[in-house]
Parts: sequence; structure tokens; C-alpha cells
Amino acid sequence: MSDTVHVEEALLVPNRRSDGILRGLFRMRETGLVLIILALFITMSFASPYFLTWANMRAMSVAFAVDGIIVIGMTILLISGGIDLSVGSVTALAMVIAGWLFLNAGVDPWLASLISIACCAGIGAVMGFFVTKVGLHHFIVSLAIMVIARGICLLGTGGRPIGLFTLPPEFKFIGQGSVGPIPVVILIFLAFVITFDFMLRHTVMFRKVFYTGSNEKAAAYSGIRTKKVIFLTTTLCSTLCGVAGIIYMSRFGSAQPTFGIGLELTVIAAAVIGGASLNGGSGSILGAILGVVLLSLVSSSLALLDVSVYWQDIIRGTILLAAVTIDHFLNKRRR
Repeated sequence: MSDTVHVEEALLVPNRRSDGILRGLFRMRETGLVLIILALFITMSFASPYFLTWANMRAMSVAFAVDGIIVIGMTILLISGGIDLSVGSVTALAMVIAGWLFLNAGVDPWLASLISIACCAGIGAVMGFFVTKVGLHHFIVSLAIMVIARGICLLGTGGRPIGLFTLPPEFKFIGQGSVGPIPVVILIFLAFVITFDFMLRHTVMFRKVFYTGSNEKAAAYSGIRTKKVIFLTTTLCSTLCGVAGIIYMSRFGSAQPTFGIGLELTVIAAAVIGGASLNGGSGSILGAILGVVLLSLVSSSLALLDVSVYWQDIIRGTILLAAVTIDHFLNKRRR
């Protein structure tokens, strides 16, 4: 009994010195992101008369809010040492499953959404099985699932969007409604951010995620069931993709089988920009969300400045390369 207590205390009270260094690093990263966001915000307010309009602010905030839900799952997975390339395809599959059940099987949209999210959780569990039991790498497994999920989307819809014009108003309210001036999507997003940020900072369960990502072998020797941690974080990431897919479906009133192509790059870039390491063991929800805000702000700015979509892809790819390079040098310094 005393040994168990000591283990839990060790998990809750990590080495103060290293914890202080990490907190300082996150604080520096997050402060820098805030300053960059403010500078870009001020610059765009002068560069485009449409930037500060309510319509643009609302569209931009709703877009990064739904992407942010996926980023939460990706950040936690990256901290545990994994990665998921299938998030875009799984998000699209969530829409297709729920839309097909509602339109063709006559299932209530709320029930169809729950079934769809459960299917996405099942996909995450399958990936977790292949990673933890079979011993394959997250990269290969998620790459295969990305192709399979996208193929199912195209096969089930013939490559055409599923129009869901008969969705009930109370269901559309999730993606299109507002509480006062605040969109419901933002409120849902904030609830997820607050919940998972608190859990990541203050619970033993999520402290194990950091230990697993930092050094899986050492964590296993200390008594942490690392395979279980990896399995659960992989499942969580896919589950949050399912939630985001349902919100997207509610927002647009349709299920898009081609939705989310390239979304995995945006999500990974946002998490890494916010401080999550591709080597595992570090990251924060707040930093990842700031990364999402920055990328959303960049995309909105490029569109308002009428920059070619091809250049937009080049710029986003450059941002991702820069983020990974910075992460590499930070990891070298920590080592």
C-alpha cells in the first residue's frame, strides 16, 4: 500500500528542477506565440479593411475552434510519443457515417452521431492494437488507416457530398447557432480546452502520458503500463476527430467525403509550434491552441490578401518545416 502511495506521489510531484525548466520553456514558447499573433493581428488590421469585420472574425474563430478539438487529441498523442496521420480522413469518415445513417437508414441524427463517434473510437482502438500488440510504428499504422478511411468515404458516397438539408434545427444549432454573440462551437471548444488542459496538468493519469513519452522503457520499469497509455491516447485522438466531424457536419449541413485532405499537416504543425515534441514527453494544450490560432490567422490573412492557393500551401509547409526544425534544436539542447 505504501509503495503505491509513493509511486503516485512521485508521479504527481516530478523533479522540481526539470519541471521548472519545462515550464519556463513552455512559457517562453507561449509568450512568443502571443506576441507573433498580436503583431500579425495589428499588421492585418492595416493591410485589409475586411480583416476586423465581424464576419471574418466569426469565420476564423469557428474554423480554428473545430480544428482545435482535433489538435487537443494530437497534442496528447504526441506527448505520449505517437503520431496520427489519419485525423483528416477519420474526421471525414465521421461525417459520412453519421450522414449516411441519417439520410439512408432513417436514424435519429443524435444517435447517428453517437454511433459515428463510437466508430471513430473503434478506429483509434484498432490503431492502438497494431501499435501496442503487434509492434508497428504509429506512422505506418496511421498512414494505412488514412488511406483506408478515405477509401471508405469515397466508396460509400461515390465521391459526392451527402446533402443533409432535413437535419433538425436543434442539431444544426451545434455548428451554426450562437449564445448571444458567441458561437456554440466556441463554447464547445472552450469546454474541451479547459477540461483536457486541467487533466493534463493536474491528474496522475495524464502525468503518465508525459513519463511514457519521455522514456517509455524507464516508465515501464517504474510500474507504468505504457502500452495502455499509448492505446488510450491513440483512441482518444480518433474519438476527438469523430466529435469534430459531427460539428463540421452540423455546421455545413452536409457530409463531405473529401474533407480534411491535408488536415493532418495543419494539426501536427499547430501542436509542434505550440511546444509539443515529435520525440514525445513535452507539450501543452494552451501552446497547441495558440499554434492553431496562428495558423488560422495566417490562412485568413493570405486569403484576404488574395495570395494564390498554391503559395498558401508553400507557406504552410514552410511554417511546418520551421516548427520541426526548432523542435529538433530544442530537443538537442534538452539532451
